[in-house]
Amino acid sequence: MKFFIGNWKMFGVPRSIIILNKINKFIKKDSNRNKYKVIIAPPFTLIETFAKKFKKSSIEIGAQNCFYKDGFASDTAAISSYMIKKVNAKYVIIGHSDNRAEGDDNKILKAKLNHALKNNLKVIFCIGENSKDKIKRKTYQILSNQLSSVLERKMPQNNIIIAYEPIWSIGTGNVPSNIELEKITKKIKEITKKIFNKQKQSYVLYGGSVDGKNIKKINNISSIDGFLIGGASKTSKKFIDIIKNYYR
Repeated sequence: MKFFIGNWKMFGVPRSIIILNKINKFIKKDSNRNKYKVIIAPPFTLIETFAKKFKKSSIEIGAQNCFYKDGFASDTAAISSYMIKKVNAKYVIIGHSDNRAEGDDNKILKAKLNHALKNNLKVIFCIGENSKDKIKRKTYQILSNQLSSVLERKMPQNNIIIAYEPIWSIGTGNVPSNIELEKITKKIKEITKKIFNKQKQSYVLYGGSVDGKNIKKINNISSIDGFLIGGASKTSKKFIDIIKNYYR
C-alpha cells in the first residue's frame, strides 16, 4: 500500500471542496486505486465539512497539527486531538518542520503523539535535517535523535507513519538523489524496527518538493511507501498527475 498525503497548510475555503471532488472522481476510475490511499490534511476550518462529505469515499481526512494538551483547556486557539477526532478526522501530522521551528521540541512532540494515539488517530510523524546538518554529514544522527526521543516501544507501530522531509528540500525544488533517498529511508526503517522491537517495518514516506515530474524519478525506490505532498496537493491536476506518473 502506498500513501499520497496532501498537506494544504494555510490554504482552502469551503468551495475548495471542488479540488477533492475532482480527486475522488479520478480515484473511482483509476485501475490502480486499490494500490494506494489518499489522505488530505486541510486547515482546521475545513476538517468537519470534508470528513462528512467524503466519509464513504476513497479519500480520508487528517489534521495538520494538534496541541500538546488533550481534551479541553484554557489555551487560546489550541486544538486538541480529542477535538480533531470528534470532527471525524482519522490522521494528524505531528513534527512538521514549520511547527518544530515554532518551538515544538521532543517533549512537546511526544505529548502530542501520545494524545493523538490515545484518541485513535493515526499519526504522520515528520522528521528531517536542515542544510547545515546535511553539509556536516549529521543526517543519520539528527534523524535517529528525532525518532528515538519521541517514539516508544509501547506505541502502536501500525498507527504511526514516518515522513522524511529534509528541511532544505521543502519548497525549494531540490530533491535528494535516489541513492540518498534509498539509504536514508532504509536507515529510518532500521531505527524504528529497533525502537518498536518488531520484525514489521514502519511505513516511511518522502516529502519535499514532490511534483508530477520528479515523481517519475523516485517511483522505483522500494523503501519509500508514499509521499507527503505540499504545494502540488492544492490543485487537483497536480495531485492527480503525481499519482498517474507514479504508476507509469
